[in-house]
Amino acid sequence: MITATHNSITATLLDLFNDAKYDKTRIIKGLVKSILRPIQPEDFKDAYLAISEEQGLYLVELIQKNNLKNVVEFGTSFGISTLFLAQGVLETKGRIITTELIASKAEKAMENFKKAEVSNIIDVRIGDAMQTLQNHKKPIDLLFLDGWKNLYQPLFNMLESNFHTNTIIYVDNANMTESRAFLTAVGQNDKYTLESIFEGKVVLIRIK
Repeated sequence: MITATHNSITATLLDLFNDAKYDKTRIIKGLVKSILRPIQPEDFKDAYLAISEEQGLYLVELIQKNNLKNVVEFGTSFGISTLFLAQGVLETKGRIITTELIASKAEKAMENFKKAEVSNIIDVRIGDAMQTLQNHKKPIDLLFLDGWKNLYQPLFNMLESNFHTNTIIYVDNANMTESRAFLTAVGQNDKYTLESIFEGKVVLIRIK
């Protein structure tokens, strides 16, 4: 899965993917709670909702190939995607800021980062991303969007001043309704190019 030089990341990811096999049941339980009301993030506090191993390995390659160092992630969950990001930035000598709304998930993610021996390069912020990232004023090389979809657009707008020529925005769940609306809006701006990968599940936004 991961290069042998980072065995602690490999072992942690294997454990997490093994546990994530039961995610379908957790998701169903979350959906049941939302039958009589709108879906809420708390409904999925026990679900990984993780990226695939293939996506993770792609992220590692993307970071290393483009020498990306300053990574911001929206949607930590239990830390699977963050660990792949960490695998990449260990090679580029970078750092990660990741934000998670649900405290119990963030706390478990921090345990996983400690187990994987990468806590020193990951800044975990707990709470609403519009607040935890509000004062971010540093360049962003990679923005990884994988949280609540109705925040993709406002987060993008809020962080846009930190983008530069080589910035890449990775949009997961790009085929969902709110994601498509966000991508349509971005695509109308001649400043950006959009590249669809993983059969439309992911879109990369780059600056022209």
